[in-house]
Amino acid sequence: MQQYAMLISPSANRVYARTAARMAANEIRVFSEHALDGVIEDVEETALGGVPYLVFRSDTLTDRDLRLLANLSSLYALFAVRDRLLEPLAVERLDRYDDDLVSILKYVGKTNEQFTKLLLNVTAAVALPPDRILGGGVKVFDPMCGRGTTLNQAAMYGWDGFGVEVDKRDFEAYSGFVPRWLKDKRLKHSAVSSRVKRDGRALGQRTRVEFAATKERYRDGDLQVLEIVNTDTLRSGEVFKKRAFDLIVTDAPYGVQHAAVKDSRALTRRPTELLEASIPVWTELLRPGGAIGVSWNTHVTERAALAAMLEAAGLAVCDSEPFHDFEHRVDQAINRDLIVARKPR
Repeated sequence: MQQYAMLISPSANRVYARTAARMAANEIRVFSEHALDGVIEDVEETALGGVPYLVFRSDTLTDRDLRLLANLSSLYALFAVRDRLLEPLAVERLDRYDDDLVSILKYVGKTNEQFTKLLLNVTAAVALPPDRILGGGVKVFDPMCGRGTTLNQAAMYGWDGFGVEVDKRDFEAYSGFVPRWLKDKRLKHSAVSSRVKRDGRALGQRTRVEFAATKERYRDGDLQVLEIVNTDTLRSGEVFKKRAFDLIVTDAPYGVQHAAVKDSRALTRRPTELLEASIPVWTELLRPGGAIGVSWNTHVTERAALAAMLEAAGLAVCDSEPFHDFEHRVDQAINRDLIVARKPR
């Protein structure tokens, strides 16, 4: 059986770096279980030449499988281990753009980029077959998108990203960033701002950007979309059509104000009430077979309570061992975990 060794990418976030190997090991296990028919075994951390690696074994990994694993969130380099020697393997990532698309924006409360990628990856692995992940055309929705880290990671993969954000400053910052970044990279694009209305009522402002990685793609109409709407997440169902998205991925905010009760003007800082009210709305926007991935602060909402909310909305929560080992410390007030649930076909 062939052994592989993965060198972990260094993280600018020192707190996250302490748990990166464990997180990456569970990410590999999720990929194996849901996207690769369980072909990966014996995932563990070890030292080779005094350097820490993640090693795993498989005797059936194909070129397609390696292309999938090339997108692991913390992967820096991948090797085949042959007689105690490391043979570098070509890493063919999905990334269409320079990585500063996800890293250049810096602001208080930004979710770590590696964790954002991990959350998107494990949600995709649960919902989509490998060829769909690698083939593009995936639509991702972040119902509390902040300044668009999840949307930008979706764009990196060649997917379409859609978001809702209630904070006007975050909406304006992201609406300004994307066209400016595309212009700086000399990528052809169009950007349109408009009002969103339903039944004569204004729901919020929308910015929609269409673009392509090359002039040839743009000319041929092979366009990607990034779209953000400045409204409350509970109104997402009024903004987007039912069953519009393959994946819903979000990092539940730890103090951002959203309406806690539909059609109420009152705002709350209680994330549990926000999630309880929002999950049924989000579920309506998810295609059959799609998945929701949510990260949240375990200090304010218990995992069992969040799982019950997802199940009450008709979703099947992923409950295998790797999904119970993503919990990690962010700071003194935030202990973050993730949960993934799939909508039946």
